[in-house]
Amino acid sequence: MTHLDDDAIHRLQRVLDAPDADESRYRVGARIGEGGMGVVYEAEDLHLGRQVALKVLSLERLSADAVERMTREARVLARLEHPGIVPVYDVGAMPDGRAYVAMKRVRGRLLDGITPGLSIRERLRLLLRVCEAVGFAHSAGVLHRDLKPANVMVGEYGEVLTLDWGVAKIRGASALGGEAREGEAREGEAREGGTRGGETRSEPSSGATRDGTIVGTPGYMSPEQARGEIEALDERSDVYGLGAILHFLLVGTPPRASTGLGAEAAALAAVPAPLRSIALRSLAPLPAARYESASAMAADLQRWLDGSRVLAHREGWIERLERVAAPHRTAIVLVLAYLAVRAVMLVVYGRSL
Repeated sequence: MTHLDDDAIHRLQRVLDAPDADESRYRVGARIGEGGMGVVYEAEDLHLGRQVALKVLSLERLSADAVERMTREARVLARLEHPGIVPVYDVGAMPDGRAYVAMKRVRGRLLDGITPGLSIRERLRLLLRVCEAVGFAHSAGVLHRDLKPANVMVGEYGEVLTLDWGVAKIRGASALGGEAREGEAREGEAREGGTRGGETRSEPSSGATRDGTIVGTPGYMSPEQARGEIEALDERSDVYGLGAILHFLLVGTPPRASTGLGAEAAALAAVPAPLRSIALRSLAPLPAARYESASAMAADLQRWLDGSRVLAHREGWIERLERVAAPHRTAIVLVLAYLAVRAVMLVVYGRSL
């Protein structure tokens, strides 16, 4: 009797899990991703003639509750119509009964893979775009709860997309019933080249999203989120996630929440003081000490980019002088050079008289 090895079993599982889409509007292609409840395929929408990412409920997850949850998560994304958020095109059921969600096919590079080649100013401009998307979601009553560099994609044409709203919390969503009382939805946008988002595990690795009451990624979720205080979460919890992304963009690592702000200040010692103050305020252990919103944090980042005073930073008179002089550095150097030449000429000609 021939025994199949694990790889053969895994390949067979994938074949059996492929959806029956013969009578649907989609021509299903390669498997390109995997989420908490479903598998994502590249597909062609035969009605509109465009490529989409098609997330289909896994056979092992097939149940009335799972179908309801997938539909609910599509509604979460559908209410977030923003250039920085992957749009949902369609939701329905395949001929074999499995629910599906059709989304925009995302191509690009993840933020954690492109930062080494970018300047600080370029990195901050990308983060501003993330803040815009998150701020929009907050205005619609949706918290992301899993913000991290691996959930941000920079597209082929410069677009910045905030991905993986799979553990999003809809504030005041108790009317949805069931698991929606916590507003949780699980979703895995398709990405070029892998399955880096959307999958949840009960025993996560260092970069995985935790499943259950505590959701998020260690190193990037707020202290109250790490404690499982679901009812205490608000926009400021996502602000912490944005601050953790800023920390990564500045020094290449996420913050270590257990070490306190003193250790984070030391880790950011080489960073310009105003940027360090922005990071530390957004990473404050208490929500009340953080920026009240993503837009408030973005405004301070924009002030630093513009050479204006950062509200989170207590500026000394020397720093203020340096900041005011910085935009006019060339003119100041020319004036000082002119004055130096004049002084030399006065000395030389004064001696000759």
